[in-house]
Amino acid sequence: MTRQGPVSTYLNRPLAASLARGIQATPLAPAHVIALAIVVAAAAAGALAAGWNIPGAVAIQVVNVLDGVGHDLARLRDRTSRLDPILNAAAGRYADLLVFGGLTAHAVRFEDHPRPEFIGALALGAVLIVSYSRARIEADLPDVAARPNLDAIFRFAGRDALLLIAAIGALLGQCYLALVAVAATSALTIAWRLLYLRITIGGRRLPPA
Repeated sequence: MTRQGPVSTYLNRPLAASLARGIQATPLAPAHVIALAIVVAAAAAGALAAGWNIPGAVAIQVVNVLDGVGHDLARLRDRTSRLDPILNAAAGRYADLLVFGGLTAHAVRFEDHPRPEFIGALALGAVLIVSYSRARIEADLPDVAARPNLDAIFRFAGRDALLLIAAIGALLGQCYLALVAVAATSALTIAWRLLYLRITIGGRRLPPA
């Protein structure tokens, strides 16, 4: 149900679809692609922590593209399951932890800015809350989640866009500024969602479980 942002629509999805078609006839399964994304995220974190910002940036964008390859591969093989979204979500959060941890390590070791560890923790926390808030809305308020206005203003702040910001920041050697941008964008997204829910549903009670 989650709507794709513009980065996925115009950049990541065409690449992911091509890769999925390329490996459709191989023994690789969507779970292998998900595991590969975590490995690449770990490589990105290690590269950034070592000061290799350009390889780290490339690895972050590879993670961004791989996020859609598993889904497209399952769709091409018509083997989607109810477990897939849960597996994707859990793996995605681990990948986020590695990517933004790597950005923070680079900012601490190689950049001269105040309190980079605090900004890194703030950015990671905000990214996790963006994902969690969307999941809770989809689970408890599916009618609201289906409305295009929920993320109309900050649709560009999806995980695809946040990872692209991270990749660009790493490429430029400005991981601290990338973390600031991610934290601010995520915070605005969360604030908008809460405001939208307050305006549209107010104090509406949820049905009993």
